[in-house]
Amino acid sequence: MTVVTTNFVKIQTFLTAQFERLQASKHYIALMALPVGERWLRIGGLFLLSQIVIFGSLYLLFGKLVVIGFAASILAGLATGVGALPVIFFKNISDKLFSSLLGAAAGVMLAATAFSLLVPGIAAGNLLWPGSGIYVVASGMMLGAFFLHYADHQLPHVHLDAVVSTQINSLRKIWLFVIAITIHNFPEGMSVGVSFGSGDMKNGLVLAIAIALQNLPEGLAVALPLVGLGYNRWRAVAIALATGLVEPVGGLLGITMVTLFQSVLPIAMGFAAGAMLFVISEEIIPETHAKGRSRYATYALMIGFIVMMIIDNMLG
Repeated sequence: MTVVTTNFVKIQTFLTAQFERLQASKHYIALMALPVGERWLRIGGLFLLSQIVIFGSLYLLFGKLVVIGFAASILAGLATGVGALPVIFFKNISDKLFSSLLGAAAGVMLAATAFSLLVPGIAAGNLLWPGSGIYVVASGMMLGAFFLHYADHQLPHVHLDAVVSTQINSLRKIWLFVIAITIHNFPEGMSVGVSFGSGDMKNGLVLAIAIALQNLPEGLAVALPLVGLGYNRWRAVAIALATGLVEPVGGLLGITMVTLFQSVLPIAMGFAAGAMLFVISEEIIPETHAKGRSRYATYALMIGFIVMMIIDNMLG
């Protein structure tokens, strides 16, 4: 606990120092001095220019599929903010509904992991190393699980089942939870990138849809406690959105890695699958059983799995 507290203080100090440095810069001061309309127009223009540069570079270096994959990872990450929008109208939702939403998210992720990562990963491995694809993917799965295990120990956070939306009493606890969500969003974005990087548009789309659906209740889980502590509702939505924006970073890494080095594709697919299974078992399923609503969550998980299986079959 002492190590976690020390790490949290270090991160908090670093972020505070960077924010203060930004506020002191002449460019920031000049921007904030502009009228509100002109300020947001400039910010929007800079953002649009940056996206043109990023997407143009990706298209020239890697081709159309990589651009589509990166855009899909961005949209999947934005779903976290969409999921947080109900806090604009409600401060709380019932435990039964919240557990059911998380259960459905777990089912969606399980189906996507099985059909869009493990199955094609084994097939790709068998093409490179006949008869050994399953062992290569299994090794990648364990690497993905160990990666999140290591991140859990190194970065301060709390688990999803430690945050009860109706009984909030610690701002620090909520921010540790926000850090946890951000950690776990990285391999989710990476899984989308790996799938598109493999050249399989169908698997990439299925995973992007699955991650987006899973991010909806996750965004709600981030925003509700913040509103309960008195945060401005729109600011809570913005914070939830920010946790999802790490997914394009993971997506870009996954796309470029398997595009440049095709031999790592089976391991990368196994890595992404292992990381996602770790999140499902460590975070999502325990929360669905934490409030006495496990039966609703169990049926929701099965429905989520079936829906994702049907989507995969329709796109295939």
